[in-house]
Amino acid sequence: MKNLLSTLWPRVWRLVSAVSVRVKIMGMALGLVLLLGIGILWQVRASLTRTLQRQLENQSVTIASDLAARATDPILLNDLVALQKLLEETQANNPDLRYAFIIDKYGQVLVHTFDGGFPLALLDANRLHPDHRSQTLILQTEDGLIWDTAVPIFDGRAGVMRVGLSDRGMRASIAAVSGQILLMIVLVSAIGVLGVLFLTFVLTRPLRELVEATGRVARGDFSPRLARWAEDEIGDLAEAFNAMTLELARADELRREREELRRQLLEKVIATQEDERRRIARELHDSTSQNLTSLMVGLKNLQTVCQDTDLIQQAEALRQIATQTLEEVHDISVRLRPRLLDDLGLPAALEQLTREWQARHAIPVDLLIHMGEERLPAEIETAIYRIVQESLTNIARHAAARSVSALIERRGDEVIAIVEDDGRGFDPARSSGERQLGLAGMRERAELLGGRLTIESQPGSGTSVHVQIPLR
Repeated sequence: MKNLLSTLWPRVWRLVSAVSVRVKIMGMALGLVLLLGIGILWQVRASLTRTLQRQLENQSVTIASDLAARATDPILLNDLVALQKLLEETQANNPDLRYAFIIDKYGQVLVHTFDGGFPLALLDANRLHPDHRSQTLILQTEDGLIWDTAVPIFDGRAGVMRVGLSDRGMRASIAAVSGQILLMIVLVSAIGVLGVLFLTFVLTRPLRELVEATGRVARGDFSPRLARWAEDEIGDLAEAFNAMTLELARADELRREREELRRQLLEKVIATQEDERRRIARELHDSTSQNLTSLMVGLKNLQTVCQDTDLIQQAEALRQIATQTLEEVHDISVRLRPRLLDDLGLPAALEQLTREWQARHAIPVDLLIHMGEERLPAEIETAIYRIVQESLTNIARHAAARSVSALIERRGDEVIAIVEDDGRGFDPARSSGERQLGLAGMRERAELLGGRLTIESQPGSGTSVHVQIPLR
């Protein structure tokens, strides 16, 4: 007996392991159907009936609403031919649509799809209440139930659209499903459930290994490989899983390389941008500002030596223009690249930024800076300055705030920046346009330095911008 089993078992095992996974699953499923068939038949029939009735009602409302929307223009243009064509095409595309007709605002039937004349009794079967957007009633007819839906056209000013959907398709679907379930119960009634236990063992062991390996892959570990222990779909799945993890490992390595290249490129772009801003700001401050100052001095001297009153007034007007231009050049220079940021560091630059922003927009700013005596790395100072600057720009353009508070603090091995306002707020997930570009730029600056930027806001509750950047 032992020798017989040792000889027979490998054959049985090869036979079972070679069976497709679909057959294995069907073996378990059919065993359960044998026990639960009658109950399932009743439950499915009842549930399917309720579901199809709801779908039929929703379909009736949808068709009526669509026809009402598309019939507005032809009604206003009194194009009855177009209306009739619209109803006939809709009925041709919807087999369950029993009829459709339009009643004008005077209660007269404009067009309908009845071949043998319009049944007048149908007019009173579903009178739409003026306050209702739509109304659906179930009518009992010789051919079965009809879902009759009335929808106002152009808020009732152009009439009412009525459609009726028959339940013939629903009854046919229920009958077909019931017949299939009955047939399945009869077919599986001769099949035993003993094989389910064995098939369960055959299925669960490799699946547990697959689940464990998949969990490791989900955590970012692409090293697990599965052994192919059966010549069936599960064996194919193991091979496919191994190929997938290999490709994922390669893709992850490629993604890391691309991310590093992107980071380097973005870093160079930002550095180049800051260098260009620094150069332009220096040119504006050292050259343009000096030229404008010389122009103002020359105009002042011209006023002193000139005796003509008109020329003196013109010189004064030109000097005022030069003064205003000098202030604008100074403002542009500071916004491009404040010299205080390079000379005195982040606190002085932020104080100048908030002071000028507060004077320009008449919005009080409460600025708190706790940085210690040691200066931050230049790239971190630049990133925090630009993020605070962009935050204030967004507040001025979009928030309609009454007050702003900003906190810049050095906490251990990281720098924290928080900018809050009491403005109108917004939904960060739905922001668009210039604001979205600004937020993306802020987030890229923070992530480039290994930091994180978080936006907390909702309409009517203000906005809070949190930035955390580690000190490297």
